[in-house]
Amino acid sequence: MTKILIIDDEKPIRNTLREILEYEKFQVDDAEDGLIGINLAKSTDYDVVLCDIKMPKMDGTEVLEQILEMKPNTSVVMISGHGNIETAVDALKKGAFDYIAKPLDLNRLLVTVRNALDRTTLVEETKVLKRQVSKGKDVDMIGESKEINKIKEMIQKVAPSDARVLITGENGTGKELVARSLHKLSNRSKAPFIEVNCAAIPSELIESELFGHEKGAFTSAIKQRKGKFEQADGGTIFLDEIGDMSSSAQAKVLRALQENKITRVGGDKDIKVNVRILAATNKDLRKEIEDGNFREDLYHRLGVILIHVPALNDRRDDIPLLADHFIKIVCADHGVPQKTFANNAIKSLQELNWTGNIREFRNVIERLVILCDAEISKADIELYCKK
Repeated sequence: MTKILIIDDEKPIRNTLREILEYEKFQVDDAEDGLIGINLAKSTDYDVVLCDIKMPKMDGTEVLEQILEMKPNTSVVMISGHGNIETAVDALKKGAFDYIAKPLDLNRLLVTVRNALDRTTLVEETKVLKRQVSKGKDVDMIGESKEINKIKEMIQKVAPSDARVLITGENGTGKELVARSLHKLSNRSKAPFIEVNCAAIPSELIESELFGHEKGAFTSAIKQRKGKFEQADGGTIFLDEIGDMSSSAQAKVLRALQENKITRVGGDKDIKVNVRILAATNKDLRKEIEDGNFREDLYHRLGVILIHVPALNDRRDDIPLLADHFIKIVCADHGVPQKTFANNAIKSLQELNWTGNIREFRNVIERLVILCDAEISKADIELYCKK
């Protein structure tokens, strides 16, 4: 139920507001001064706070500042019978959602409360969406093993340059994370980071996806469309699973690397692009070259810097840090109290065979958070992590 706090030193006003808001099915608490109001706000998450400005013990603007310091997403509406334009502007500058003068217009009050609730809902939804969008897209590499520290050092050296980087490693090891770290620490960090999963796009569409197309270039091309290279202009394009790219697309990517130009499908106009190319693959490209599946000249163009991401089985010392990192994220995502691992549980995780690498490890942590009690034990690992 929606919770509203009324802070006002005038009892008749508190009673009137309570009666109106409870009639609208809101849960209402009230406080006769700012100190009481702040104590209530500390212990309860209110959706909206209605706060008088002129009160004994503590001024309403000070109450506003303290509440927003504790609960920055709370919508605080200031009310006053002694206000003027300057008072209202000052309250809004300090973070108030709105300002209403006494005597209160009850219709205006209800509209303001509903608008404040809409704003609170929007803030919460935005936080949820940000968590969803950022899932698996952290840019901080977790681990202190020799192998990971070597990669971190390489990223620090390479990121400020425009050097092309080829990232290799098994599925689920975190190749995308390396690419995002390179972009974040580069001079292009404020420009777009465009990711293309070459394995997920049908071979007949990959050229249109990468380079765009002109209207009428093929049956479904009903309008002109910019490709990923143009979208990434000024930034970074990450070609994931590049070993699955078709031969014709490889030739066009090679031209883009050599000349910094692309041509849309169905077009004849050269378009200049300024992008940094990062690529990744789980395949042995040397073998793919021998088998005639990958261009050797493209391999050498892409592989100015080579970074190999080790399998999780090769960096088991990082498992305690990874477990702590993922359990915090998963508990927050599921809205459950923070859970912990017993020491022998961590040791059991280190002894498992992680064929799916970091991706599998995160899924297992999520399974344990859902199925286990506050402390995850060795017995839980043995029960729920059988291979």
